[in-house]
Amino acid sequence: MSNRLPSLSGLRAFEATARHLSVTLAAGELSVTPGAVSLQIRDLEQSLGVRLFDRLPRQLRLTEDGEGYFKAMRSAFRLMREATDELLARARPATLSISCTPTFAAQWLVPRLPHFEERMPGVDIRISASNRLVDFVRDGVDIAIRHGFGRYQGLVSERLLDDDLVPVIAPALREARPLDTPGDLINHVLIHDVHRQDWRLWLEAMGVTEIDAMRGPVFQDSNGAIEAVKAGDGVGLVRLSLVAREIQERRLVAPFSRGVSTGLAYYIVYPPGALDRPAVTALRQWLTDEARAVRGS
Repeated sequence: MSNRLPSLSGLRAFEATARHLSVTLAAGELSVTPGAVSLQIRDLEQSLGVRLFDRLPRQLRLTEDGEGYFKAMRSAFRLMREATDELLARARPATLSISCTPTFAAQWLVPRLPHFEERMPGVDIRISASNRLVDFVRDGVDIAIRHGFGRYQGLVSERLLDDDLVPVIAPALREARPLDTPGDLINHVLIHDVHRQDWRLWLEAMGVTEIDAMRGPVFQDSNGAIEAVKAGDGVGLVRLSLVAREIQERRLVAPFSRGVSTGLAYYIVYPPGALDRPAVTALRQWLTDEARAVRGS
């Protein structure tokens, strides 16, 4: 058996030409001229002493020897490409993609990312903040955080955080204008996000009927409502999971222990088989641990 191998450039030219059955297309793929491809194939045939193509008018056809050689070369080049991809994947940091709403990203996820970096220092996180539902394959998403009832066909869904609505107020505003009972809200501005009916639900649950639940400014999302509350513009009714950190750090006060459950929650959602990747499993576990810490705070 000979240890001599043909020129790699000739083998590449042959494999690409055999795959396309076109010198022109092979040249475009290899970023060389068609003349260079034809020359490399002729040199390869001379080196092997075998004719690999039948050159017909305006058509190329593999010879019997060429067919067999192409099958072997196609397998060999596929193995080389796969080995190269695997090597490069190991050489670069792992990247995980999380899809969630802008509010969840800003209020819950981003402030906790340093904890993940401490646990998984070699993994980069990419956050896709959007209110739309994602296609995991097309959008390259590993895990999504979705707000709803947890029913997502064809996907694994695990409850992450409950969604009780609680009133919150800036400490300075509460000191200037007492808020000790739900009835005291009559003296405060009610701040709404897009779910304007939430205040009505909460007030009805508290047995308060004399307050107009629809008054007050409306913000497009919970981010704006929470920032307005921090600024002392009024009292906001927000999801407890989104302001647990601010309450713990005493930047906001939740004057009433009782919230109202909407039946909705935040869920970790991912395709079946996603946890086959250890990095995705670690991300899911970290999200679960952070949520457990919020429930325990």
